[in-house]
Amino acid sequence: MQSKGSRREAIRQFKEQKPLIGAYSVRCTATGSICVGVTRNLEATKNRCWFSLRNGMFPDKLLQQEWNLHGESAFRYEMLDSLDEETHPLEVDNLLKEMKGRWVAQCGARPLL
Repeated sequence: MQSKGSRREAIRQFKEQKPLIGAYSVRCTATGSICVGVTRNLEATKNRCWFSLRNGMFPDKLLQQEWNLHGESAFRYEMLDSLDEETHPLEVDNLLKEMKGRWVAQCGARPLL
């Protein structure tokens, strides 16, 4: 069992972590289709995507149809690129927009909202 001091330290460290901001892809291995999106939290986005897909609520209806047809095991989530931690907050939106366009073109992918 952790002491109160070590538990407080672990909580403090967790709160100080900055989320990874960047681009990701969702790939259907059965069809070869690729979707690319950008987010302000790469780690949390996979959980959000999989939760939405499992519950039939994903905003991209084509991706949802593929998920329903082929199942979870046919899908892969991949972090493609991330912004530097020191990126100025006012630059993030423009950089993400550029990053998304670049990865959509590079992967021949469909953009996610």
